Amino acid sequence: MCTGKCARCIAVTLYPLVFLSIICNIILFFPGWDVKYAKDGHITEEVKYMGGLLGGGILMLIPALYIQLTGEEGGCCGNRCGMFFSIVFAAMGVLGALYSFIVALKGLANGPLCRNGAEWTRPFLNSNFTYVNDYKLWSMCQEPKNVVQFNIGLFVTLLAASSVQGLLCAIQMINGLFGCLCGTCFNKQHA
Repeated sequence: MCTGKCARCIAVTLYPLVFLSIICNIILFFPGWDVKYAKDGHITEEVKYMGGLLGGGILMLIPALYIQLTGEEGGCCGNRCGMFFSIVFAAMGVLGALYSFIVALKGLANGPLCRNGAEWTRPFLNSNFTYVNDYKLWSMCQEPKNVVQFNIGLFVTLLAASSVQGLLCAIQMINGLFGCLCGTCFNKQHA
């Protein structure tokens, strides 16, 4: 397979993952599907770090756009310089995916901020993920409704998306290295 075609496939695969990361991060600001918790500051620090928006979103969208342009430039594979820069942009994508992954993992490990009785606490802060499988503990969070499931679902989705994004960017780094070292391939019709 030509390195340009591979770059285009990677870029096209990254776009829905970027969209998914951004949407998940935005939804995390509205636990229980209500704006009042964000207004009152009853959201976790991990949500405020915006791993999905910054890491899996913006820091991934820029490399995806450049990788796609590299794949389309100059016939089949683009030029060596373009492939070299795709390595640099893909490395930036790996860093974005890593940031999104770490923030999502931290958010999953620490659990949600919720009202437990009269006070707002993080009851699962030092639980070492034990609360994730023990649904009986979820009743400790009385408000927002179903906030534990809400957080688990969205943070796990961000973990999966950032893992795939990081893998795709790592593949593009290898692909870009081949394109940079081996040069471009030309369409036989133009030769």
